Amino acid sequence: MTPHASNLSRRAALGGAAVAALGVTAAPAAAEAPRETAFRAAPGRRSKRPNILFILGDDLGWADLSSYGAPHIRTPNLDRLARQGVRFTDAYSGSATCSPTRFSLYTGRYPGRTKGGLAEPIADRSVGLDPNHPTLASLLRGAGYSTALIGKWHCGYLPDYSPTKSGWDEFFGNFGGALEYYSKLGLGGEYDLFAGDVKEGDAEYKDLRYYTRILTERASEYVRRDHGDQPWLLNLNFTTPHWPWIADGDEKESAEVVRKIRAGDGRALFHTDGGSVEKYAEMVEDLDRSVGKVLAALKESGREKDTLVFFASDNGGERFSYNWPLSGNKASLQEGGIRVPTIVRWPARIDGGQVSHEPVFTPDWTATLLEIGGARPDPAHPLDGTSLAGYLLRGAELKERDLFWRVRGERAVRRGDWKYYRGKGGADQLFDLSADRREQADRAADEPALLAELKAVWEKTDKTLLPYPS
Repeated sequence: MTPHASNLSRRAALGGAAVAALGVTAAPAAAEAPRETAFRAAPGRRSKRPNILFILGDDLGWADLSSYGAPHIRTPNLDRLARQGVRFTDAYSGSATCSPTRFSLYTGRYPGRTKGGLAEPIADRSVGLDPNHPTLASLLRGAGYSTALIGKWHCGYLPDYSPTKSGWDEFFGNFGGALEYYSKLGLGGEYDLFAGDVKEGDAEYKDLRYYTRILTERASEYVRRDHGDQPWLLNLNFTTPHWPWIADGDEKESAEVVRKIRAGDGRALFHTDGGSVEKYAEMVEDLDRSVGKVLAALKESGREKDTLVFFASDNGGERFSYNWPLSGNKASLQEGGIRVPTIVRWPARIDGGQVSHEPVFTPDWTATLLEIGGARPDPAHPLDGTSLAGYLLRGAELKERDLFWRVRGERAVRRGDWKYYRGKGGADQLFDLSADRREQADRAADEPALLAELKAVWEKTDKTLLPYPS
């Protein structure tokens, strides 16, 4: 692949023209520039099975971190994490919205392989992640890991669906796709903060403090906990910076959103009359501080070296996100809807200060973590991802392959630098992402054979998936 520029001054230059439109004063982001080298594995190192801290932001755009080019958002903790590990420039989510991507992570498969994954996203109690389906957590637990999920689940509601029914030993968080940060009221006005474990089940948990603070405390306690010699998996799923646009201290705005929810406004949490570029930046910076606190707790535990930390977003950015130079946002299979910031750190095995331009997506990480954790996939539910363990740890070549996406009305395949895309307009398009990350120069007429080949790949895979309900 043609390498992309890896220093921040280059990325900031790409976004310089766009930042003026944001209406904010650009911070001197170049000061955060990591000194990166092209990724190289360090084969020959040995370690015990790592703890796994898998952190997801919610609707965080590809360039919303200063280490990814945001000129007006400061994310020093995540930038430091990138300097200590590997920053991926061409990493993708498994889908373009919340719950399908989570299905692809938890199952390691395309969302369309399961009924619950067809909802884009889950909005009612009719579907969820089948408790009988093997998951990242259940397979790792079977291999000796303790497992926990803290934060947003969004893979189905009680009484039928829960993390504690799908392989996680304990759960603390919300079931729905969004909640008001103080009251914990969900889209239907229901209270949506629960705590539970695999033995006792789940019960409402009352805490009306700002949600991100609560999740940060819980996660910090978990990583500090004495787990003995047992490795652990913690899925830490923040709701930040998902709407409503309420930062810590915005109690007046919170009360107004709550008033509308209780008055029966089913769209109050969408907060279409609120938010701003500045408020969004405040929420992203709060996410960064929260991650920093959890990482500090991990360091205090003495287990930092032996813990694989993963950070990404569940899909592309929305409304106030900074996605430059990508086109599209959340819900679209354009780059801005599925390309996400992704950072991996494992001090015992992976050198820091590195950047990788390999195309990877969510199901790959499931396969990778299962291999690293010594767990075997269930042969009755074959994975759609490719393990990156050989690439990351042993220096194996990551062979060119096809990455596939499907959402209602859109389709996409990426192979190497090339991307086949059909949006809701119905036209088949082809883009060379090494020269055109913004997807503006349609090469379909110049490369008809490649277009036809990638279209056939998409259609062949699509036939193996469940159809969307009419």
